Amino acid sequence: MNKGPLVFLVSTGALFGGFAARAQADETASYSVETEVKLLTDQRTRGLSDSLNRPGVQLAVQFAHESGLIALAQLSTISSKVYTGSEGYNVLLATGWRFGDPDGWHYGVGLASEFFPGAKFDSPYGFDVSTGTPTDVRTTKYNTSYGVLELGWGALDARFLNVLSKNYRGAGTGGVCGQMLAVSADPTKALECYARGDHDARGSWLADLDYRIPLDGKTTLKLHAGIQRIRNFKEANASDYSIGVLHKRWGFDWTAEYVMPKTRTRELFQVVDGTKVREVDGNRLVLAVARKF
Repeated sequence: MNKGPLVFLVSTGALFGGFAARAQADETASYSVETEVKLLTDQRTRGLSDSLNRPGVQLAVQFAHESGLIALAQLSTISSKVYTGSEGYNVLLATGWRFGDPDGWHYGVGLASEFFPGAKFDSPYGFDVSTGTPTDVRTTKYNTSYGVLELGWGALDARFLNVLSKNYRGAGTGGVCGQMLAVSADPTKALECYARGDHDARGSWLADLDYRIPLDGKTTLKLHAGIQRIRNFKEANASDYSIGVLHKRWGFDWTAEYVMPKTRTRELFQVVDGTKVREVDGNRLVLAVARKF
């Protein structure tokens, strides 16, 4: 059963930042459309690697209306070993409404869904202690939907995400308990997980706090802290921290960010890559360059 790890990652929380500011800055049009292409040394969100610690690419198209309506379509490359059977990319679609003063109090609400074409895994949803064998094998997909709430004041932004779909990127009894059973040398934790019964992760909460400090007209220091609490599966709880420098030059946005995820159960973040087992939750310096059109 090689289904890859549960990478508890959501970029959705950052989707809504900046839309209203760009729309309000455009005084001659009622809406704006912006396309961004980004190259990264590691495709990470919430501190965890989607690309198996390898380079990635993102393409995003953003729409903002002066009424506060916002929308985003984003395509990101991912590893088919991290997300078993995937076609090498995921798609994120989001829409919502943002209002308030970008330099003062501002707020946002929205909905988002992400899709992983081809990605799915088979895993047991039960375990027969008397025979020592897994039972009730099912197929699970990674597709997930979220509700998003944003609250900010000036350079400080807080975002809260609630999982609306049954599972959170594969997190459920089969994903969490099954992954621990598959990769751990000691099955005790997996059996304790199965003993709680068959549950899903709907209602899980994720939160992010970002603070940007301008250093000069072209350079910004960004501080980030995030936390996630996966309903019914405490093993999947995690947090992440990062410190980064953003710089604008030659029409490009350059970023250097040191990410530090803190996971509770390391087995959930291990991937079999040939003869090696790789971890996607290690500390790492991530470099990126982006161009907006």
